[in-house]
Amino acid sequence: MGAGKPFPQGDERDSYVVEFEGCDDPQYPQNWPFGFKSGSVSFAFGPILWGPGSELTGRRLPLMISMFGFSIFAVAAATSKDYQTLMLTRFFSGFFAAGPLAIVPACFADMYDDSQRGIAITAFAMAVFIGPFASPFVGGFIADSHLRWRWTMYIASIMGWLSTVLTLFIRESYAPIILVAKAGRVRRETKNFAIHARQEEIEVDFRDLVRQNFSRPLRLLFTEPIIFLITIYMSFIYGLIYLFLGAYPIVFQQVHGMDEGIGGLPFISLIIGQLCGGIYIMIDQVQYKKKLALNHGVQIPEWRLPPVIVGAITFAIGLFWFGWTGYTNKIHWMAPAASGLVTGFGILCIFLQCFNYIIDTYLMFYNNNQTNQGYLTSAASAIAANSLLRSLFGAGFPLFADQMFNNLKIQWAGTLLGCLATVMVPIPVVFYFYGHKIRGWSKKSGK
Repeated sequence: MGAGKPFPQGDERDSYVVEFEGCDDPQYPQNWPFGFKSGSVSFAFGPILWGPGSELTGRRLPLMISMFGFSIFAVAAATSKDYQTLMLTRFFSGFFAAGPLAIVPACFADMYDDSQRGIAITAFAMAVFIGPFASPFVGGFIADSHLRWRWTMYIASIMGWLSTVLTLFIRESYAPIILVAKAGRVRRETKNFAIHARQEEIEVDFRDLVRQNFSRPLRLLFTEPIIFLITIYMSFIYGLIYLFLGAYPIVFQQVHGMDEGIGGLPFISLIIGQLCGGIYIMIDQVQYKKKLALNHGVQIPEWRLPPVIVGAITFAIGLFWFGWTGYTNKIHWMAPAASGLVTGFGILCIFLQCFNYIIDTYLMFYNNNQTNQGYLTSAASAIAANSLLRSLFGAGFPLFADQMFNNLKIQWAGTLLGCLATVMVPIPVVFYFYGHKIRGWSKKSGK
């Protein structure tokens, strides 16, 4: 019996059994986009290793290892002979590629003070977010050419090898590790083997590594209110971005009949929007420096949030704009393409300043009585915690993008995404006015 009603008898019953609609059914797990299943998921878990690892061994070594590993597995992905090998190599290439996402912001926090770090993080964030929006049309043209799809991975590998070579010339920026080298030099010069750095007092034990270091991002995520709440906000926005990006091929290739390469060119408007967002952040940095000077060099993390509020509003506007101009070919393709200007602007403003907010909040210092200097000890883990959940949302949301836009239709799917983004607009406003109270609940953040 089903819901109090009898099942049909005989062959008639088979017509009521739900099955996949053939081998090409997009809901069949083997037809899910492999980039989201393997590379994106490993992108989420990679920072759990690389972030805490950089706080134990320094920034330079994990950067070298992560770029070398990515380059190796990118070549392996390009030469893979079957789907299983491609999935496996993509997983590990994503795992290693996640290293710079957690380590580079921590390097900037090592090297730049509050008045300088904003510009450095701006340049980094623009590179991080422009990449995913440039890759569709670059990869589309490569895949449509005689080079085919394998060269998308070969080119990524070539860039990885070049980056690996560059890491050989990077100086260590993590202060405790610099002091270890300094202590070793002084020991050799003075023959006084009692001289040591605080970092050398740490006994490396696998159990302690797991409990104290590699579990730190998860502990920060679930015990620190600021990280948890900001990460939830950023993760939903990140998921909406990747869900939204799944609509671009539908609008420009299916509705407007463009091929894969040409259909990716509208992503350029998102890139231009992000460049405008970066310029806006740099201009806002002038005001930030004035506030910092008036406050005698003491930074207030909430000063980073006004651009996030502006970005949240423009991001929501961009989603509505795209949905209601991209659903029919009777509206010129330039209309939905132009929506990327405000969407890209909002994306960069949100993520860039949220990154800065996390770093400003989790500058954990200890005072050195002789030099009165402080050293960052958990920014990499805080960024790793953020990257973990954010990447999981980014990997999961696109899995239902096609079904959502095909079933709801483009205009209503865009409206739904715009409404979700609008509902989240007050979140940065709440943090701006009440962030200092939320930080008061924390055991580790700056009060």
